Amino acid sequence: MPYDEDVAHRLRELLAEQDGISERRMFGGLAFLQHGNMVIAASRNGGLLVRVDPADAPTALARPHASPMEMGAGRRPEGWVSVAPEGARTKRQVEAWLKRALRYAATLPPK
Repeated sequence: MPYDEDVAHRLRELLAEQDGISERRMFGGLAFLQHGNMVIAASRNGGLLVRVDPADAPTALARPHASPMEMGAGRRPEGWVSVAPEGARTKRQVEAWLKRALRYAATLPPK
């Protein structure tokens, strides 16, 4: 299933005022990068992939509809959270995840 266009639209709307934002198709979804660092993505499963501070991951994973991101062969990269479609249905839900992701992205050097 391709990414949810409504989720992508919400992300574009919320990121409109941010500097250094670009989009790139990745992992079957649509990723949003800031200064070359991936921040968040409209996932191919209809939800979100969110980059968070690895130290904050347990708190992020305790939120409703959140689970560790899994890559091939069961790999779980640190600092990545998968949000089920139910957790990305509204602008408010998406905005909460995006704020968390942008806070962490601000600590990363540009690529």
